[in-house]
This record gives sequence, C-alpha cells and structure tokens, in this order.
Amino acid sequence: MTKVFVMATCPDCTQVKQKLAGNPAYELIDIGEHVRNLKQFLTLRDSNEAFNNAKTHGSVGIPCFLFEDGTVKFDLDSLNLDNIPSGSACSLDGKGC
Repeated sequence: MTKVFVMATCPDCTQVKQKLAGNPAYELIDIGEHVRNLKQFLTLRDSNEAFNNAKTHGSVGIPCFLFEDGTVKFDLDSLNLDNIPSGSACSLDGKGC
C-alpha cells in the first residue's frame, strides 16, 4: 500500500485527498492529525534524499507518496492512475504550501 502524507491545512493536499479518498491502495496520513504521524513523516523527510530540493527551498514536501519499495514522489502524475485526472500538487520550488 502506498502511504500518502498530507495535511488538512495544506491547499495542495486537498485535491490529492479528494482523488484518493476511499481508494484501498492508498493510506492517507494527515501529519497534522497526530504527533505520531508527524514523527513518521519527519523520519522519512530527514533520511530520504528525495526531500533535498524541498528542504533547500523551505518547502515541507507534501503531499508525499511513499511507495512500498521506498520510492518517494510528490505529484499525482507519477502515480499513473487510470480515470483520475492529474492536477497540481505541492511544488518544491518554495511557491507551494
């Protein structure tokens, strides 16, 4: 199952949450909902090179898709979902959430 780290107050996460809600292939994890969720995300963020660009630009790095093989992606386009139109996700250039 792919873990999807989001936050209720992140405008870029809203679209992702709507598109993936109820899809059993994705576990939506709101990092603002509980400190254990935040710790899980921070552990990933602190140890994975995929977040280097986000950290350089002062971005959080959400929404974040963590695949079972450990691969990290930041947008819906990388998921190749059928029947789900692509859209914007958190940018890593510091202009997003």
